[in-house]
Amino acid sequence: MSDDTIALETSWKAALAPEFASPYMAALKAFLKAEKAAGKTIFPKGSEYFNALNLTPLDQVRVVILGQDPYHGPGQAHGLCFSVRPDVRTPPSLVNIYKELKTDLGIEPARHGFLEHWAKQGVLLLNSVLTVEAGLAASHQKRGWEQFTDAVIARVNERDIPVVFMLWGAYAQKKAAFVDQSRHLVLKAAHPSPLSAHNGFLGCRHFSQANAFLTDKGQQPIDWQLPAL
Repeated sequence: MSDDTIALETSWKAALAPEFASPYMAALKAFLKAEKAAGKTIFPKGSEYFNALNLTPLDQVRVVILGQDPYHGPGQAHGLCFSVRPDVRTPPSLVNIYKELKTDLGIEPARHGFLEHWAKQGVLLLNSVLTVEAGLAASHQKRGWEQFTDAVIARVNERDIPVVFMLWGAYAQKKAAFVDQSRHLVLKAAHPSPLSAHNGFLGCRHFSQANAFLTDKGQQPIDWQLPAL
């Protein structure tokens, strides 16, 4: 993955250079290569593994939303957590995110699930694991991606500029437990999945809280309204 076939945005490439040079990353690269050689389909495609980083440079991160694994259905995953390609049905968790946006900010639900508009404004839509085998949820866990994305979060945490971390569900909250809450705003709620959304995600008002914090720190608020496609 340190080869030239994977393009990575300049600021992230510099910040994460030690990770790409590490033994765990070499092992992860070998694992992915072997899986492909065995004829397995991996989502998203290789050029989109680092889409979250490429669309949201390190020096532009204002909000971090953490997911767990990419979607494992055909045509869904494209490298941004909770997001799907424009022509794919909006997944249940994202439907609940849209419901909360409506309650919180009065934003009508988008007719698609493509969140690139957020990413381009500084919302880092980061999955903990960046690849998955088609049809097999969580199949690439504990292969090295978690260590890599821990490093991504650590680099954001080290920045002087205050950032909002939206941590939905126990997994995200545990992963980002080291974030410095004296500098950054850490918002916690249940996961937006239909299984847990009613346990504190719906009604959390994270989107308005994030914008209030950013405005208070002299930054532009996020335009959460997704454009029509």
